[in-house]
Amino acid sequence: MTATLHQGDLPANISLGDVVAVDSETLGLNPQRDRLCLVQLSSGDGTAHLVQFKAGAGYDAPNLKKILADRKTLKLFHFARFDVGVLQKYLGVLTAPVYCTKIASRLTRTFSNHHSLKALCRDMLDIDLDKQQQTTDWGSGELTEAQIEYAASDVLYLHKLKSLLDEALKREGREHLAKACFEFLPTRALLDIGGWPDEDIFAHH
Repeated sequence: MTATLHQGDLPANISLGDVVAVDSETLGLNPQRDRLCLVQLSSGDGTAHLVQFKAGAGYDAPNLKKILADRKTLKLFHFARFDVGVLQKYLGVLTAPVYCTKIASRLTRTFSNHHSLKALCRDMLDIDLDKQQQTTDWGSGELTEAQIEYAASDVLYLHKLKSLLDEALKREGREHLAKACFEFLPTRALLDIGGWPDEDIFAHH
């Protein structure tokens, strides 16, 4: 595994291919309050690029934004709903098109109640992710090696999971459902950051 930390943006000469795994780290879980601190990306080749946003430095990251907004590049997430909302709020870009391994897991692994990234890596790849750094201070100006390794691990395995989940979606005849869910995800994220995070607007009451 190789993880490279960049400050404020990706270098312009980095090419990540047509399918890019993406994740984010924030100060907390409330996008309205807790700022974006880190964005991780990987092309699935064992290399991760981490873009750190330090407090007060702003979010002028044209190279990163170009990738996120590129309609020819599929952005691969685990729990895309949260990340897409955070990226919209802080970077001002609506990430699309997207694929979410959590949604794909929920549509196919109906025998299980466990759909976290840790659970998928354990059950499908026989990889035990260390989640100890998940609740550390991502707003720190200097990230530890343990934080960098943890952040990288969140994007390094998504391509392999997608391949296995795609097979399961096809086997169960649920590809069309997954596609429709993925296409709706950016709108779901906009509803979240717009003030409807918990309300089901499709409900009768």
